[in-house]
Amino acid sequence: MQIISKEIEEYCKKFSIDDTGLLSEVATSTWETEDMPQMLSGALVGGLLQILIRISGAKRILEVGTFTGYSALKMAEALPEDGTIDCCELVEKHIQTAKSWFNKTSLGDKISIHQGKAIDSMDKFKEGTFDIIFVDADKSNYPLYHKRGLMLLKVGGIGVFDNMLWSGTVLEPSDVESHALRETAELIKNNHRLEPLLMPIRDGVMVYRKNN
Repeated sequence: MQIISKEIEEYCKKFSIDDTGLLSEVATSTWETEDMPQMLSGALVGGLLQILIRISGAKRILEVGTFTGYSALKMAEALPEDGTIDCCELVEKHIQTAKSWFNKTSLGDKISIHQGKAIDSMDKFKEGTFDIIFVDADKSNYPLYHKRGLMLLKVGGIGVFDNMLWSGTVLEPSDVESHALRETAELIKNNHRLEPLLMPIRDGVMVYRKNN
């Protein structure tokens, strides 16, 4: 299922926040060199993250799934000088690619990468540490990332989960990934502590605010 037509998506990009030169390079390189370039979060999701950071005044961010570093750099642009991003990434190739881009800008000084299984890296952080958590990793573990991430969020913090529509397969889940995404949406929706909003941006973005 095509959630939004390519024409509408391009129209939205035209009237949204533009990528800086470096981010355009990251995106172009990712599409030209990676086996699965569609894993890139893209300008619309990245723009949403920047808006959320600026509106909320977030200073400390946790990213689960870094890929080639696009979304981390996009968020770093919106952070204040004392802001930081902790990135969880499993794949060594992706870590090296992301670091190569981070090293091209002083924004990279705000970003730390934790290699290994994301849930193991998340267990190392204290509860109530982060202002925003952005999850764009292996979909089968989304319920785990949500449960652990919720504990790591401060009260008033914001959770953002990408690919929550999974090309529409969540309507009638029939595989591990779509079942996990549907379960995650239900966990978020049924938690009275959260204010959720699921939007058909790209492949679906869930945003929630932690009330208490």
